[in-house]
Amino acid sequence: MKKPELLAPAGNMEKLRIAVHYGADAVYLGGKNFGLRNLADNFSTAELGGAVKYAHDHGVKVYLTINAFPDNKDLAELEQYLEELGNIPFDAYIAADPGVIEMIREVSPQRNIHLSTQANTTNWKSALFWQKQGLCRVNLAREMALTEMEEVRKRTTLELEAFVHGAMCISYSGRCLLSSVMSGRNANKGECTQPCRWNYAIVEETRPGEYFPIFEDNGGTFIFNSKDLCLLQYLPRLIDAGVDSLKIEGRMKGIYYVASVVRIYRHAIDSFFADPEGYQYDPRWLEELCKVSHRGYTTGFLLGPPKDIDHQYHSSYIRNHEFVAIVEDILSDGTVILEVRNRIKIGDTLEFIGPALSSHFHQLREITTDGGETVPAANPNQRIILRLAFNAERYDLVRREKSSQIPSRQ
Repeated sequence: MKKPELLAPAGNMEKLRIAVHYGADAVYLGGKNFGLRNLADNFSTAELGGAVKYAHDHGVKVYLTINAFPDNKDLAELEQYLEELGNIPFDAYIAADPGVIEMIREVSPQRNIHLSTQANTTNWKSALFWQKQGLCRVNLAREMALTEMEEVRKRTTLELEAFVHGAMCISYSGRCLLSSVMSGRNANKGECTQPCRWNYAIVEETRPGEYFPIFEDNGGTFIFNSKDLCLLQYLPRLIDAGVDSLKIEGRMKGIYYVASVVRIYRHAIDSFFADPEGYQYDPRWLEELCKVSHRGYTTGFLLGPPKDIDHQYHSSYIRNHEFVAIVEDILSDGTVILEVRNRIKIGDTLEFIGPALSSHFHQLREITTDGGETVPAANPNQRIILRLAFNAERYDLVRREKSSQIPSRQ
């Protein structure tokens, strides 16, 4: 039984470092062009080399997304972009469009190519086709059930990748036109504005301009929403089905999301392989994932067609914890330097979360800035000095439980 790769998003250099720190085996990231998350920070061509070196120095693979669908007028720019990337030792490119795949082969024939979920691979015949084209991995469509994944595994030898966590698109594996029609920003070129998250009302054709709201709650109706995908409980079945890479969605999410999700899936995978026969799913792992901003969780299509309970009929994210600081450095005397990201004050109880589900609490009885000033509170971008009764590591994150949950709309 092969241990699957844990594949994490890296929307910028900070997120890459966090993914590495919390246990990702590989990361996927995008340049400034031809990916499907152009609204993320992403990496300039100059920055990509440093990102790959950092990851490789820590034993982590790097996959570059080139999975947009270019028009004719984009091809010359794409070719130039691929030539600029030629000497960077990516472990693979992620592509969806056959023309892009052909151009990658022309410019960088030695490069491994993974097929993006945007190619909508929903059956073994399609996967076998791409295997015959020389691709080494296919990201299976989210619309596939576990039994269908097993069938693909039996009939192919290429690597299989599947999403296990993150946001779900309402359209077929991400090929949505709502954003293009409603905002002029093409989702299939990386500029999705997520109109599926907007509030809607009904207009009767003989009464133009008269809007009839449909209230499920005081927030209105959000009829296109889906809950977020979470397959944590079914990791052993995915592993047994022969899935080679377990992928986490979220290049536009923050570092708290990346850290929290990666650490849980890392721990669950390692726990299973430490004792496959005695392995038991721990409900506390899901409790940890519920401390991350999310829309409720669903298993998507894994166990068959989703039911109506898999849809999310409101647009309020669930947020019961908030990320407040990151451990920037540990000095030789054990003193911890925190970079504050959200306001903290004396009396707050902070939770330090590290890899392998380590968790320690510290109550702020005093706050000292890195300039030696004692203050009652610290604001974002300030640095403070702490002495802790436990060990912390650089890049550990710090969170605080919210005293009252205020729904946040996006």
